[in-house]
Amino acid sequence: MSEQTYLKIRNIVGGKEVDPVSGDWIETFDPYLGRPWALIPRCGQADVEAAVAAAHAAFSSGPWSQMKPSQRGKLLRRFAAVMAENAERLAEIEVRDNGKLMAEMSVQCRYAPEWFEYFGGLADKIEGAVIPIDKPEMFNFTKHEPLGVVACIVPWNSPILLLSWKLAAALAAGNTAVIKPSEFASASILELARLFEQAGFPAGVVNTVTGYGNEVGEPLVAHSLVRKVAFTGGEIGGRKVYETAAKHFKGVTLELGGKSPNIVFADANLDNAVKGAISGIFAASGQTCIAGSRLLVQKSIEQEFTQRLVEFAATARMGDPKSLDTQVGPITTQPQYQRVLNYIDIARQEGAKTLLGGGKPDDPALKQGWFVQPTIFCNVRNSMRIAQEEVFGPILSIIPFADDDEAIAIGNDIAYGLAAGVWTSSIARAFKMSDKLQAGTVWVNTYRAVSYMSPFGGYKASGLGRESGQDSIYEFLQTKSVWISFADKVANPFVLR
Repeated sequence: MSEQTYLKIRNIVGGKEVDPVSGDWIETFDPYLGRPWALIPRCGQADVEAAVAAAHAAFSSGPWSQMKPSQRGKLLRRFAAVMAENAERLAEIEVRDNGKLMAEMSVQCRYAPEWFEYFGGLADKIEGAVIPIDKPEMFNFTKHEPLGVVACIVPWNSPILLLSWKLAAALAAGNTAVIKPSEFASASILELARLFEQAGFPAGVVNTVTGYGNEVGEPLVAHSLVRKVAFTGGEIGGRKVYETAAKHFKGVTLELGGKSPNIVFADANLDNAVKGAISGIFAASGQTCIAGSRLLVQKSIEQEFTQRLVEFAATARMGDPKSLDTQVGPITTQPQYQRVLNYIDIARQEGAKTLLGGGKPDDPALKQGWFVQPTIFCNVRNSMRIAQEEVFGPILSIIPFADDDEAIAIGNDIAYGLAAGVWTSSIARAFKMSDKLQAGTVWVNTYRAVSYMSPFGGYKASGLGRESGQDSIYEFLQTKSVWISFADKVANPFVLR
């Protein structure tokens, strides 16, 4: 394919479509076909400067800066409607760009507008307080103010949904934004950014820059006018963001990796638990930070449950992600594809036994894409790399346990703490496990449920801060305390009041 036949998708800066300053472009690939389909801008320092300047101008002096919270809320709700009208088109772009299932991306793109609807309604309900201060002849109150320019950095696995978690709250709080999508899946975000003008947002409130982390991400995080970074991605990238932001004393929200335990007890509804285990790891080809990649099964049902699980997983249909009957799609990027295959080799070298899958599919129709078979390992110890390190692929490790205490010990014996699943018919056990498991989200008799109403984030190495839910808007606000004296005379100026 010649360069002339590529679709060029441009950034939005200050309300205008712009080419990269360098004139350089990056090929973006269709993972199902294993070949490029479009070009995105390869941005650098100059592009970052322009995008941040546009966002700062919109925050400081544009119409956005003069809007009351209720006006911002109306714009956000209007955007939610525009986004919903374009949901199927956005899903089609996302599927082509990252290879996720149309069945899932369509649902995500129809659901994502709810974040803008929800935070649009919350925008004018952020109230300060009057403090019953202990000082005589003094009035004290607090108010919550926006931070300024927020950098939203999103990964390639669910770009639109994960951006919505950040951007809706940031805008509702009165900030402006510069969005940096993954270089592997930028197309849907760039298309989404065009809809803000259609919804009536002032120019410069939402801007985009695309490209590689070291060329765009680092200068964006380090920029003196960026006051907050909201990042979703891997642990290595999150650490770099955190270190860079710390040097400039700016806040961060980090949603990082996971190695979540999905725990099945003998008293569980086993049919539902099998479906929950499948949903936890294979529904998104394992390309989700909340993947239940460690399946902890009580020893008394290990054999029966494993047999049921393998039989069910073996029926999963791999194929074109655009087809609604496809259940397992390709790996999004070529480097990640090779990483997943490498971890399969590592698992075998460590002594894990392959019960299902374990490599590339045999179907000739899938040879051109980056497909990995749904893979299940047994004979896995929790100390193995396959159990301790995030694979981000359709690889499931079965780990047996004896009782509640051992399940808790194994579940928590990990650097991460993003999510956990528990399958049981005991309400007492449900409460005990949700109390003891070190994870930001615990699902009982379900898995992979999220909502704009419920906070999401991780413990330990899985991140900092929370997204979604009412409290998350405070991640994008700063509190000001105002003191007003009504004393007739100023007190001793040499004494702290």
